[in-house]
Amino acid sequence: MTSAVGSRERRDQIVRLATETGLASVDELSRMFDVTPSTIRRDLARLTADGRLARTYGGAMAVNAHPESSLRQRVGEGFDAKRAIARWAADQIRQGETILLDAGSTIGALAHELRRADLLTVATTGLTALQELADVESVHVECLGGTLRPLSQGFVGPLTEAALERMTFDRVFLGTDGVNADGDICEADLRQTRLKELMARRADHVYVLAHAAKLDHRPFHAWARLPRPWTLVTDDTADPAAVERLRARGVDVVVVEALPVTAAG
Repeated sequence: MTSAVGSRERRDQIVRLATETGLASVDELSRMFDVTPSTIRRDLARLTADGRLARTYGGAMAVNAHPESSLRQRVGEGFDAKRAIARWAADQIRQGETILLDAGSTIGALAHELRRADLLTVATTGLTALQELADVESVHVECLGGTLRPLSQGFVGPLTEAALERMTFDRVFLGTDGVNADGDICEADLRQTRLKELMARRADHVYVLAHAAKLDHRPFHAWARLPRPWTLVTDDTADPAAVERLRARGVDVVVVEALPVTAAG
């Protein structure tokens, strides 16, 4: 390999190598890609910030066997379920409310539904929601900026948290990579889980939007524990046993019918 490899391709190959071998050292990667050690350190810093690798002394290791997929890759997953969940969520919002939207593909579907809303204030940490609502004059939009995670297209970090502390909300809608039987929600990055916990504390009503495949799914090792009560909104392909386990833990579970959505709908 040579330095002719672009930086994005090089970082993707570093993740692949770390996933296959479990560990990658700065010196080995520097020789392999024919770039300076400082270039590799910058790559590792970027990959760590994106939640794709975990830093170690002298290198990095894969965070898990299944690296985090990008938002673009996730948009088409469970499309009908996400649209149905988003429509149910939009129906809960009342005129004049102030709501908080997380990042994520299902939250992006909710933001799309809110393009028809009137007299609404929306604060968000997600670029998808910002793009959906940027030209809607009847919706007042607040961006909780901070450090952007390219994979999730969401803002995290101390600047996001500081902005969050200055607002309260009628409702917050959160995304997740997984929900366990105890009612905790999973993400790739501890900054994400900390932020979700803070978001939940700032709202009167808390909703987690997660299609069926995310129930009992544990792809990563960072978890958020949300204050009870909160509502999980999922679709009708969810395992009934998983739904009942969550209800037994005090989570209010709403199951919506994931009917195909027509282009006109």
